[in-house]
Amino acid sequence: MIHIKEAIIVEGRYDRIKLSSIVDGLILETGGFRIFKDKEKMAMLRRLAETRGLLILTDSDGAGFVIRRYLSGSIPKEQIRHAYIPDRYGKEKRKEKPGKEGKLGVEGIDADELLKVLQRAGVCCEESGEKAPGQPVTKADLFALGLTGGQNSAEKRAAVLKKLDLPGHLTAKTMLPVVNTLFTRAEFFEICQQVAGVKKEEVSS
Repeated sequence: MIHIKEAIIVEGRYDRIKLSSIVDGLILETGGFRIFKDKEKMAMLRRLAETRGLLILTDSDGAGFVIRRYLSGSIPKEQIRHAYIPDRYGKEKRKEKPGKEGKLGVEGIDADELLKVLQRAGVCCEESGEKAPGQPVTKADLFALGLTGGQNSAEKRAAVLKKLDLPGHLTAKTMLPVVNTLFTRAEFFEICQQVAGVKKEEVSS
């Protein structure tokens, strides 16, 4: 398991799952071509790029390069690193047939080869330099604040995400690494307490 400072951008859920087996860091999905119309997610990626930089790791087929070019044209180049998987032909186990070009995506590349890809990209393989080096916001905190596991939790969480200027569709699980990258624990609690319906609760310090 290696630690990477940059937020890693992949295309889909299975790419993220594969990468999370070898990388300790923030891994986000574009949702394929949905990123083209998702203004909220693009705004979030721009903020992450400014904070810690982005590492783009899309598939090696034509679609992957379309997404890569879109991101590269939307974010300052000095805030982006590119990692390229090699052309490997075959079919992922979960699929009935190969993709249009017959190439394996990120999810189908061997873990050792993915590590080499990341190393060639020159990523910072250290403890991530997050804004909040102290205690992070946790799942227990979200529960204490009424943002998960309770009545109207989804609505309260959406209100907090709006105040944070983050995509409203983030789940409790997916919002944690983003929040802990962009905000300190104190900042997060202060913002939560400004949102109507989110009560100030006693949480562990």
